[in-house]
Amino acid sequence: MQAPHIGQPHRRVDGRLKVTGQARYAAEHAVAGCVHGVLVTSTIAAGRITYLDTGAAAQAPGVLAIVSHLNAPRVPGYDHPQPDSRVEGQQLRVFFDDKIYYNNQPVALAIASTLEQAQHAAALVRVAYEPAAHQTDITKNIGNSYTPKKSEDYTRGQPQAYKTALVQVAHEYQTPLQVHNPMEMHAAIAEWHGNKLMVWNKTQAPTLAQKDLMQLWTLPKEAVQVHSPFVGGAFGGASRIWPPEMAAILGAKVVGRPVKVLNEREHEFNMVGYRPRSVQRVALGAQPDGTLVGVSHEVFGATSRYEQFTERTLHPTKSGYRCPNAELTYHLVPLDLSTPCWTRGPGETTGSFAIESAMDELAYALKMDPLALRLHNFAEVDPEDGRPWSSNHLRECYALGAEKFGWGQRNLAPGATRRGDWLVGQGMAMGIYHASRAKASARARLLPDGTLLVQSATADVGPGTATIMTQIAADASGVPAENIRFELGDAALPPAPGQFGSHTVASVGAAVHDACAALRQQVLNLAFSTPGSPFAQAQLAELVAEAGAVRLGSHSATSLSYGEVLRRAGQPALEVLHESPEIPKKGEKSGQSFAAHFVEVHVHAHTREVRVARVVSAIDAGRIMNPQTARSQVYGAITWGLGLALMEDAVLDHRFGRITNADLANYHVPVNADIPPAIDVIFIDKPDTYLDPMGAKGLGEIGIVGFSAAIANAVFHATGQRVRYLPITPDKLL
Repeated sequence: MQAPHIGQPHRRVDGRLKVTGQARYAAEHAVAGCVHGVLVTSTIAAGRITYLDTGAAAQAPGVLAIVSHLNAPRVPGYDHPQPDSRVEGQQLRVFFDDKIYYNNQPVALAIASTLEQAQHAAALVRVAYEPAAHQTDITKNIGNSYTPKKSEDYTRGQPQAYKTALVQVAHEYQTPLQVHNPMEMHAAIAEWHGNKLMVWNKTQAPTLAQKDLMQLWTLPKEAVQVHSPFVGGAFGGASRIWPPEMAAILGAKVVGRPVKVLNEREHEFNMVGYRPRSVQRVALGAQPDGTLVGVSHEVFGATSRYEQFTERTLHPTKSGYRCPNAELTYHLVPLDLSTPCWTRGPGETTGSFAIESAMDELAYALKMDPLALRLHNFAEVDPEDGRPWSSNHLRECYALGAEKFGWGQRNLAPGATRRGDWLVGQGMAMGIYHASRAKASARARLLPDGTLLVQSATADVGPGTATIMTQIAADASGVPAENIRFELGDAALPPAPGQFGSHTVASVGAAVHDACAALRQQVLNLAFSTPGSPFAQAQLAELVAEAGAVRLGSHSATSLSYGEVLRRAGQPALEVLHESPEIPKKGEKSGQSFAAHFVEVHVHAHTREVRVARVVSAIDAGRIMNPQTARSQVYGAITWGLGLALMEDAVLDHRFGRITNADLANYHVPVNADIPPAIDVIFIDKPDTYLDPMGAKGLGEIGIVGFSAAIANAVFHATGQRVRYLPITPDKLL
């Protein structure tokens, strides 16, 4: 019998390609005749270009063209902007006019035969500007905030009810501007064949990228091809068409040859999305026994002047705890920066820092254990709208995490534990992240040699999509995993949602499962009905399809391989194309993933250096498809959560509206030495079949939601000092 593949720690099916360098990323594809483009970017944050001299650059060796607003081809979508459903407003129109909206905005593209020639030509372009007054500081512009069209405001019960409670806390929390900084920088190779466009780019969503380009260039679907088989990290940053891609497409149209544009590391800052800085005001009121009476959560998030980017910052407060009264408001602050974008745990990561820090502060005000406070206010149903949970094993997360961590031995008093020169603190927090399922399609094609090809236009930014889909396909089809090939990363394949929002397994996985299950049934039908079948005297229901063969359940020696079934039936192949529907977010049940994070930190008594010593994260993400890749996902989330809490901060010089630490030498991210030696990840691993037949819920982002608050709460427990503005650097503790 074929053992189940789901739930097993399968090695990555594309691992060998990646470690041997055979995997091709956006800038690595070999495209005949490809030339190079290098961006010239603005040095002011607002204003207009008054003079652009390309004479010397155009005469430099190997230069084919200098593209700018002075000579760029017309983009039909620029003339009649149509905001998409994801971001309200006009996407930045690359090389459209002389207006400058942010510092580091592309103003020209130097195209040459070699990269070095293009770099030299870009350095020769001279640009003069007429600067305008600009604003890049959210704290000084809160008075200019507004409610976005996609309002996130929410009220239940009585507003300001927290003021009636006997115990109250009210504080402001801030999170920094944080940059994705994946290993692979944004890149694209664009080529035109008449009115047909082909793009090799870095995208988390080939189908969406194709639709965006169709809209921008008013082209039919068959005229736009998007290829992105491998993505070297993205975290949300490759979720839309960005200026480097459009520059490559425009450049290719000008020179009539394929053009490659690869971002420099500096271009990753304030050009291709980031987690926006936030200012949040949280007030909680509770009875002396810890029962929440009311919550107020006011959020100010940064956005660009030309688009309204909103995220789910208030979501953890809406649904995290049982509380009869809640007043939640969300405002946007327009700044002279590029548009932010989705960043791992978009909104929830930001909002959870504030609400989970406030819950810790309330626990101390109540002289109550922070875990006991959370358990006391556990929500039996979704507090936002009263819907039942599709599943909720948060209590088990609390219990198992606390036991593994040894939370019961914790001294409640801050600053009470010391080991030599190090102050020891322990903190915890809860995480909640929506678990959803979008519409997705998949094709399953069985070949006469018994191999199975499965295709879907999803992406893989690193979690192991091809591996998980292979496991799902193996169990649903009865074909051994080693005989399955999964193809992705191409818009020509059956359409799929982007790989963000932690819904790839639930969405694409459901389509793969359904297509392969249907294919398996076709094989059974064919084996039973083909003339001369050895199963002619049996009933169809007695047949079993597994391990690549159809056999008689009561007599396993009577069997036919899948390939033999096709050959006997004279079938060159069997194919199923299936579309699995969306499960509405506002359906019968509320789908959520949950986490409980426990963290121990050591803070040096004199230097105030903070080290994370150990972590226990207990995760309720439904059935775990592959514990090996799943654990890696949580490790990654913990690593970034550590960076957000202690290190990462894109520092703006507001005089110029420019990020001053736009490189990996000065924008600090965690390295191996920063990672605690002890990280325990506990999976509850209980299926949730409301969302999909495999029982999976979202995993990729729940590991970071609430984690930065757990660190901040541990730092307070170690030092008695509450830091409400991330990152927690030593100067804030001195």
